[in-house]
Amino acid sequence: MAEFRFTVNGKPRMVNTAPERPLLEVLREDLHLTGTKYGCGEGQCRACTVLLDGKPAITCMLPVKNAAGRKITTIEALAPGPVLHRVQQAFLEEGALQCGYCTGGMILRTVALLEATPRPTEAQIIQTLDGSLCRCCGYSRIVAAVRRAANDAVSGGDGR
Repeated sequence: MAEFRFTVNGKPRMVNTAPERPLLEVLREDLHLTGTKYGCGEGQCRACTVLLDGKPAITCMLPVKNAAGRKITTIEALAPGPVLHRVQQAFLEEGALQCGYCTGGMILRTVALLEATPRPTEAQIIQTLDGSLCRCCGYSRIVAAVRRAANDAVSGGDGR
């Protein structure tokens, strides 16, 4: 057991755990942030994606020791109040969520994409979401939601 400190959703956090324990387990079981989903446990579905220092990270395969001292953003941090983040709103408006299991990971990947590339091409959107598995097969609506979120930002959305 070792002590690990990091910033989670803007707050300093500390856990005492095994260094090789997956960050996903720490987030869900120790910090009670259940928006990050366990999908495959093999880094293949991307349902467990969070932002680690602003970049997408697959947490089911990421040892907690590799997150020490870093900034972690989970889906819970995007809309702490009653107003959805523009990416969440776009997913809602485009009907890009069905069961919702993959949605958190896809939304966080989209947020990172739009931060780096405010006007992504269709190819960039597809590349960003490649590997994020949707068992409901809502891919066309998901791509449309990313386009909508990008367009909303460019046309004067609040940037959230």
